[in-house]
Amino acid sequence: MKPLDWVVLILTLVTTILYGLYKGRTSRNLEGYFLSERQLPWFLVLLSIVGTQASAITFLSAPGQAYTDGMRFVQYYFGLPLAMIVLSITFVPIFHRLKVFTAYEFLEKRFDRRTRTFISLLFLLSRGLATGISVYAPAIILSSLMGWNIYWTNIIMGGLLIIYTVSGGAKAVAHTIKLQMVIMTAGLFMAGYMIVHLLPKGVGFGDALHITGRLGKLNVITTGITEKGFDWKDRYNIFSGLIGGFFLALSYFGTDQSQVGRYLTGRSLRESRIGLLLNGIVKVPMQFLILLLGSLVFTFYQFNASPIFFNEIPLARVQSLRGDSMAIFQRAHEDLAIRKHESVAGFVEARRKGDKDAEQREVLRMQDFQRQDESIRAGVKKLVTEHVSASEANDTNYIFLHFVVDHLPVGLVGLLIAIIFLASWGSVAAALNSLASTSVVDLHLPFVKKERTENDEFRLSRWYTFAWGIFTIVVAQFVTGMGSLIEVVNVLGSWFYGVILGVFLVAFYMKKIGGQAVFWAAVGGEVIVLTFYSMDRVGWLWLNAIGTIAVVILAAIFQYFIFREKVRA
Repeated sequence: MKPLDWVVLILTLVTTILYGLYKGRTSRNLEGYFLSERQLPWFLVLLSIVGTQASAITFLSAPGQAYTDGMRFVQYYFGLPLAMIVLSITFVPIFHRLKVFTAYEFLEKRFDRRTRTFISLLFLLSRGLATGISVYAPAIILSSLMGWNIYWTNIIMGGLLIIYTVSGGAKAVAHTIKLQMVIMTAGLFMAGYMIVHLLPKGVGFGDALHITGRLGKLNVITTGITEKGFDWKDRYNIFSGLIGGFFLALSYFGTDQSQVGRYLTGRSLRESRIGLLLNGIVKVPMQFLILLLGSLVFTFYQFNASPIFFNEIPLARVQSLRGDSMAIFQRAHEDLAIRKHESVAGFVEARRKGDKDAEQREVLRMQDFQRQDESIRAGVKKLVTEHVSASEANDTNYIFLHFVVDHLPVGLVGLLIAIIFLASWGSVAAALNSLASTSVVDLHLPFVKKERTENDEFRLSRWYTFAWGIFTIVVAQFVTGMGSLIEVVNVLGSWFYGVILGVFLVAFYMKKIGGQAVFWAAVGGEVIVLTFYSMDRVGWLWLNAIGTIAVVILAAIFQYFIFREKVRA
């Protein structure tokens, strides 16, 4: 990066953080630190919810996901709007009426402390691991830009996040996200404009969409249906998105404290509902546009030579060990880049002239060249696997970052890097806040009986925030090279979300089920989910529906045929 980029990056980060800390001054008690005294208006609730989801993983990994696999990942969000409606009608009124700090307090009132504790632990495990991955995401940037060791970079990034979160609490998070969302939205539109602007003269946005569409990267809607019937292992299709995505969104926004804590900050039930419903409207187009950036970057590299491998550190290692093989791959890659450019230029020209035969010929050439390019990249990845590690052979998370640094103008590079940092800090801060609130409210205070003032509880909350910050740094040290981070973090959540949601559905709608039955149903449901995952028989989105249904069915069986316990009134 150039000096101006560093100036833009530092000024953007410092201004946003100082603004958040200034606006985040609040009462020194649990309600002030965790829930902003329940006084936020709907638009801050909305921005807080959206900003918590829009982590660095979203902006680093999603464009790379579209570059390599097309835009079908957007179907993952199709069940979200329906889930927001269900939550606004059911979950949100109950949480507001009970004035809970966390979603899991309700489970003790409905069942028993054991169930509350178990579900709290499932949340802490899933969210703690996912937050560690979110800490790792911005560390990738500094490591790539500065050539720093990724492990030390994780410590630096995690340390900054701990200081920021411990100092501010939920109100600082909400106000910081408000400013960061404005900056992020402007930066993303500027990035999209620049990608199209950098295409050859005479090639417009419509041409770019036709090119990327003909090469299979605009696959927004897929069915998962093959000649052999429905492919249950297909990760992203309209059915897994609507059904599996619905259960995932219902659990994430209804039972994950990192999201429940956002809308519990609303100053009324109405404000919380509006924020949640608008999130359902905003999220799908927002994710569509982020994925579209990746598809446009793919089109850009049809006209321009792309890196043979986007992660330069393992690539340099392979080149030092297998320079002869890499030279062969590099020559083939460069020759192919010239032919790809000629072919896409011919496609654009034929399309302008309305020559359908010539257009179809160029499409077939483009598709053939794409297959050859994928074969060359596969060869390089095989060398990375053999001489570095299999975990380093996936460069999805580096694609958009590489494009930004190499091709965007000075100043905009710094702004986009700042956006990725801000997204990370907003989502990680909210997650650490929710981890601390669950630890204090659901585990520490119920089990450690001791007289405390509100100020004592406030200090305790800060210490738990600090401890979870350390935990996430440790996790970040072990996630290097795990592949597409946006996939990894959602797969991880799907191990637990269905089971947690099942417990809440039993609590709300199956009034004759008791604590013993639902506790062992949750344990059994978790075993079933992990068994399905280990067998690799279904796409990961279906794990959410499987976990939910398993808990509901097992709870009914245990209640009526085994425990027959008397249910609390």
